[in-house]
Amino acid sequence: MKLLLFGGTFDPPHMGHMNNLRAAMAAVQPDRVVVMPAGIPPHKQASATPGAVRLAMCQCFAALDPRVEVSGWEIGRQGRSYTFHTLAMLRDTHPGAELFLTVGSDMLESFSTWYRWRDILALATLVVQSRSPGDEDALRRAAAPLEQAGGRIVFARAPALECASSDIRAGKIPPERLRELLPPPVPEIIKTCGLYPNIQGGNWQ
Repeated sequence: MKLLLFGGTFDPPHMGHMNNLRAAMAAVQPDRVVVMPAGIPPHKQASATPGAVRLAMCQCFAALDPRVEVSGWEIGRQGRSYTFHTLAMLRDTHPGAELFLTVGSDMLESFSTWYRWRDILALATLVVQSRSPGDEDALRRAAAPLEQAGGRIVFARAPALECASSDIRAGKIPPERLRELLPPPVPEIIKTCGLYPNIQGGNWQ
């Protein structure tokens, strides 16, 4: 069985994330997909949005494909979330499964600084997703030392979509464009919970 782990802060999830997951699934052809909103990530500040709310917003991914499930495992843990621990949990709960881990291009370049990164390479094949057009050569250069360390890497091809969750939170995305970028039920949850007060205008929901 092929199991694909798709993790992130998802604060909020948007169509760029959806495109990336579609591309990863097309590259891997997994039997199961686990979408895992992060608890307290080690590489950046913890999200101000409660984990339960981010978990609810991530239900948008379940509409993509019946193979997709959303897990609150990291959110329910105490302390910082490390990818190694999540993969080890999936290995133990799905004995014999072939694990795949999605990694953004920015994270690929710093992957050798991750906690137990060599063990991660032993546990899972990396599915690398480009963040900008034309960065394929740079990604392959960044992947080379990981492959030399025994890593297995697959490159996914997602349509480029200029959108970042931080820009949505900061109100940098025009309200009319938010209607295109936020899949249901994300807009409804943002409105109900009063998230992201920097978003201007109420006609985008």
